[in-house]
This record gives sequence, structure tokens and C-alpha cells, in this order.
Amino acid sequence: MNKELLNAIAYLSKEKGVSADVICDSLEAVLITAYKKEPDANPNAVVELNRLTGDYKILAPKTVVETVEDEDAEISLAMAQILDPEYSAGDVINVNVTPKNFGRVAAQAAKQVMIQRLREAERSIVYDEFSNRQDDIITGIIQRIEQRNVYVDLGKAEAVLPVSEQIPTETYTVGQRIKCYVVEVRKTTKGAQILVSRTHPGLLKRLFELEVPEIYDGVVELKSVAREPGRRSKIAVYSRDENVDCVGACVGPKGVRVQNIVTELQNEKIDIVKWDEDPAVYIANALSPATVVSVTVDEAEKTSNVVVPDYQLSLAIGKAGQNARLAAKLTNWKIDIKSESQAAELAEQKQDEPAGEELDGDDLLADLAMPSAPEAEDAAVCDVEADQHTEE
Repeated sequence: MNKELLNAIAYLSKEKGVSADVICDSLEAVLITAYKKEPDANPNAVVELNRLTGDYKILAPKTVVETVEDEDAEISLAMAQILDPEYSAGDVINVNVTPKNFGRVAAQAAKQVMIQRLREAERSIVYDEFSNRQDDIITGIIQRIEQRNVYVDLGKAEAVLPVSEQIPTETYTVGQRIKCYVVEVRKTTKGAQILVSRTHPGLLKRLFELEVPEIYDGVVELKSVAREPGRRSKIAVYSRDENVDCVGACVGPKGVRVQNIVTELQNEKIDIVKWDEDPAVYIANALSPATVVSVTVDEAEKTSNVVVPDYQLSLAIGKAGQNARLAAKLTNWKIDIKSESQAAELAEQKQDEPAGEELDGDDLLADLAMPSAPEAEDAAVCDVEADQHTEE
């Protein structure tokens, strides 16, 4: 019994995380490669490795014949019957052709090949493990920073956080523990290449799944996410159970759940709004914290006209149009915001037009959405396109 070989296989299996069967298959391939470097090696030889005892043999298939013409492929009937008297001409038998000094030669010749095969097996295992975690959240420690790219140690593998996927307001330091979203896992000659992100909307979604049990259990559904990484985000949630407050569940007791996520994202502001199947209600909710007086929608064009109190206009639009822009991304609707006084002025102007040009409700909406040039100069209008994909 070759206990040393069995112990070596068991050690490698535990140390490298590779199954014993994979190691044995690699060992068989290595042994036959080493044998074929021997002088007078049989080209048809195969390896037989007993995985219970650790013993191995080099076997060559040979045909039993009366007169041998090719020693590599044939064996005489007399010689075959010495091995087993029942053999007859035409039988194919496996003959042990293991060289006498093969153990030492095989060990030296096979070392590098075995190491290479084990590395390939390790890389394959790592790739399989992390490819299953694509579109999921993962925790790692920043190992180094090179050319502004951040390399994150994930234990068995290393991930790269490129500049394009970093939050602009964040600073990264070696040894810092961070959570990232796995965007892509590629299989390369050097192993698994893992691309992670801190700006992807999916990161916010996964963080809420970790912090809010109701989302993880499926009672509360996260319908949509819109982010401007490092600055502000909006999420739309919906409760399948009428007795569960979806917004309150996400905020948590004393705001602790949402605060944990805000802290993880370096104080990125997060608005949690209630999703509604009525587009008008949903758009009004999405413009939170602003109060909305009325919303009219055109479902064919996916456009909406929103009226807010005069003192709420700047709040509804937000700094540099941020609130309206995020609301448009969240709802995937075009949103046109006007104050009550602006809407009233437009309505009065329509009433003062000649009687021959009567306007119905649709005409009035069209004019509200497209003010004339002089009016446009005075009106504070925020017309925002949903120009970015919204994750559902």
C-alpha cells in the first residue's frame, strides 16, 4: 500500500480545496506523460491508479498472437498463457510495462506538471464559486491601490474596483473593509477576474435586502432604484401585506436600518417612497419631500405635468435639478414641474385668447407642457428625461 501517495493526495485536497478525484486524474495524466519520455515507451500505454491503495501501474494493451511481429502491440500466446492459461490467440490483454526505476524518474518529471494542473484546478474552482455570486454583494478588504484602481482581497481571489465604478466622494485606504457589488466575473489564463462596483444601483438594492428582513422575506418588494452615487438616491417600495408599512420597514426603528446603509455609502442621502400602480400617485410620491398639488399624465407619451405650491418649487426641482432628475429615473416618466402661480397664469392666458379658438382640456395640457418663448424665460421649469436605466 502506497500510504505516502495517499497522504499526499489527502493533504493537497485539503490545502488547495481541490477534490481527491481531480488530483488523481491529474496524477494519472502526469504519470503517463513521464512514462512516454522513457526510452522504448509503449505509445498505447495507460495508467491504472488504485485510489484505495495508492498503487499504480503502467499498462499497455497487446493482442495475443502465435508469432510476435510488433512487440509494442503484440504478445506471444505462450507468454500470455503464463499470465493466464485461459488466454487464446486474438485476445487483447493489458500487460504491466512499468519501468523498474520509474518511481524516482516519475517524481522528478511530474513535479512541475502536477503543480500546473493543481493551479488550473484551483482557478477553475475559484471561478465557479464567484461566477455564482455575480449580481450579488460581497465584502472584502482593500489590499492595494494602483493607478487609482482599488484591489480588494476576497480571500480566495482578488477583485478590482476601477475608477469608473468608484463613488466620487469616497476615499479608499489600504486595510479598509468595504462592501461591493459583483458586476462581472471573467475566466482568464491567470484565473478569475472579478469586477466590482460601488456605484451600481444593485448595491443599494442588496444593502436593503441585508438590512430589511421584510425585503429578504418577500413581504416588501423593492420596485425601483435611482442613484447619483455619493450624493443622493431614491428607492420605491411596495408591501404585499396591507398590515406592513413598506416605508417604515425600510426606515427601521428610529431610522437605524436606513442609517446603516447611509453610513456604508459614506453619507449618501436616501429617499424611500411608496410605489403605486397609479402613475400620477407614484410620480407625486417620487417627488418627495416636496408636496404636490396635482399631477396630469399622458400614458401614451409617458409624460407628466406636475403642479406644486409656489414655496415648494425649488424643493421639488432640487439642487441643480437633482430631485426631479432622480424622480424621473425612478418612475421612468418625463416630468414637467410648475408652481401654482405659473400654472394659473398659463390658464388665464388661454382664457383671454379669442373666442373662436376654444381650447379643450387636452389643448390646455399641451400648452402647459410647452410654454411660449417669453413665458419660458420667466418660468422655473424642470423638464427631465429618464435617461438612465432603472433597475427593478
